Amino acid sequence: MAKQDLKYTRNIGIMAHIDAGKTTTSERILYYTGLTHRLGEVHNGAATMDWMEQEQERGITITSAATTTFWRYQDQEHKINVIDTPGHVDFTVEVERSLRVLDGAVALFCAVGGVEAQSETVWRQAEKYGVPRIAFVNKMDRQGADFFRVYNDIREKLKARPVPITIPIGAEAAFEGVIDLIEMKAVRWHGEDGDFGMKYSLEEIPADLMEQAEEWRTNLVESAAENDDALLERYFDDPDSITVEEMKAVIRKATIQGNIIPMMCGSAFRNKGIQRLLDAICAFMPSPLDIEAVSGSVPGDKDSKLERKPDVNEPLAALAFKIATDPFVGRLCYIRVYSGKIEAGQQVLNTRTGKKERISRLYQMHSNKQNPKEVIEAGDICAAVGFKDIRTGDTLCAIDSPIELESMVFPEPVIGIAVEPKSQNDLDKLANGLSKLADEDPTFRVSTDPDSGQTIIRGMGELHLEIIIDRLRREFKVECNQGAPQVAYKEALTQPVELREVFKKQTGGRGKFADISVRVEPVEKGVTGLTFVDMVKGGNIPREYIPSVEKGFKEALSNGPLAGYPIDGLKVTLLDGSYHNVDSDQLSFEICAKQAFRTAAPKAGPKLLEPIMKLEIVTPDEYMGDIIGDLNRRRGHVESMESKSGARVINAKVPLSEQFGYVTVLRTLSSGRATSSMEFSHYEEVPRNLAEKVLTEVKGRTDLL
Repeated sequence: MAKQDLKYTRNIGIMAHIDAGKTTTSERILYYTGLTHRLGEVHNGAATMDWMEQEQERGITITSAATTTFWRYQDQEHKINVIDTPGHVDFTVEVERSLRVLDGAVALFCAVGGVEAQSETVWRQAEKYGVPRIAFVNKMDRQGADFFRVYNDIREKLKARPVPITIPIGAEAAFEGVIDLIEMKAVRWHGEDGDFGMKYSLEEIPADLMEQAEEWRTNLVESAAENDDALLERYFDDPDSITVEEMKAVIRKATIQGNIIPMMCGSAFRNKGIQRLLDAICAFMPSPLDIEAVSGSVPGDKDSKLERKPDVNEPLAALAFKIATDPFVGRLCYIRVYSGKIEAGQQVLNTRTGKKERISRLYQMHSNKQNPKEVIEAGDICAAVGFKDIRTGDTLCAIDSPIELESMVFPEPVIGIAVEPKSQNDLDKLANGLSKLADEDPTFRVSTDPDSGQTIIRGMGELHLEIIIDRLRREFKVECNQGAPQVAYKEALTQPVELREVFKKQTGGRGKFADISVRVEPVEKGVTGLTFVDMVKGGNIPREYIPSVEKGFKEALSNGPLAGYPIDGLKVTLLDGSYHNVDSDQLSFEICAKQAFRTAAPKAGPKLLEPIMKLEIVTPDEYMGDIIGDLNRRRGHVESMESKSGARVINAKVPLSEQFGYVTVLRTLSSGRATSSMEFSHYEEVPRNLAEKVLTEVKGRTDLL
């Protein structure tokens, strides 16, 4: 491939709230680009991108599927790598890791629902990685569809700058087409409603819509021209002198810089608007060349700076962003190649492990089918097989010029359940299945309870764990018994404590000796991990023992004083100490630090913390009273209520421990008409009476509080 070909590559993702139509849109993209010859539908379980059985049954997307397809735009073949991401909050990590490796994203919004809770979450994730976006308002044919309300929603709720480049002709059942504000033409689709081979034609704008079209055209030109002074001057002198190509170039520049969000509309289910969306992806989304060089550091030296340009002649730098277990080829690792090239049979360096890995085979993916490739070059996305030890977020690079790309940070699980196989013979199968699933999903953790010996699995929500158990049954043929859901509590210390801890042990030969004075105190809000301050003067403790003190405290954080729940953040100041020439060693100081923590923590005002969830409920008016009454009983705190297209939207914060099985209760309260979505918000202190109850269950005593 010649270097200029990269100019015609697009790595894009489709992100949105649940049920905004992401997978349907992806299916239409595959259809119109010629990859599939029949249309897969989510509602009858035949979508190409939702290839897992659970996805087809439930009509939701669980894993992000990657597909490579091609689209001709302005007589030039463009290569588009599409990743269809899940919308359900339990699978946030799938969206997070996809956005990390994408150059652009299509944010879908439902024309009826507008900006919903999960839309805000994925939008924040895209902001975090600086991903340029196009907004596509889907479902324009639905009852209650309103393009301009969604426009206001994006401005107010997401604090973004949407700029419509098309506006709808009609809405709901009367949705006929769109007005293209760049070319100032009406776009109408022909054929029966929902006809697959939908063709469209450019026509003159209807007279009754001309005024509205000119108003929005002015808005578009002004927004785009703010990024180009010369264009702005010409616009004021003679608005008609600006050509379509100049407009597109300026919109593209402003989109890539993140100054504007081009906004379009259509109905994926009715096959209206998808071809124009593909054109816009080619016209306005960045190619790998438009994104600056990816930056990383020398392995082991976080402060150093290295850069790799999207060029095939640079040394290899690639990021593993997803691991999947395929029954036929084993562990598939999805990779985004940022620079250089990767070949089948090549050895690469994994900077996390410091080991060399040989890539046995490379594939270009089409959903869950693989097309073998000999070489994949910079700017592309592929899947590889042959790794012995690889995790999500690992950097793969050339052996002779190592680089470590910034990895990804994943949220901590908030809910756990105990599982055991129904028959003793399945013990090994269960362990094998769980370890493979934990490889694939960084937000899924497996641990063994030290007291009861039970296997505990933790995840992001009830649905997340339900899918895991379902996958164990189908993919690994393990039937499980499961315990009641458990909340992932945490602990925090609230008061400073100073103490001196001496560790002495005399055995037959050399003894052990360490002596430290420390101050243990809570950290400021939002700080996590151990903040360690060394204030030892004059060599009272030799330098080489101080990291051991830090290590001892760091390890002690995983086991809090109340019930052994982890402590999120702690500040420890090492004030003074002493050592023995013969008996002191690193292990003595590490043990001494752990003992100091065990002595100090119960005196430092330990508190129990619980996860608080952000809950959004959409309900018809008549059930408002019952739902709010129920939230109050669940220790919920209603933050806002608003009206949206004939329904009421309640935003509340509710402790996770009160929310198990809430979906069923909500259905009962609202005769099945209300819907809810929930995501993790923050940790908060548990009221004392409830904390005592939790501690009695876990430890059988409450005198610790």
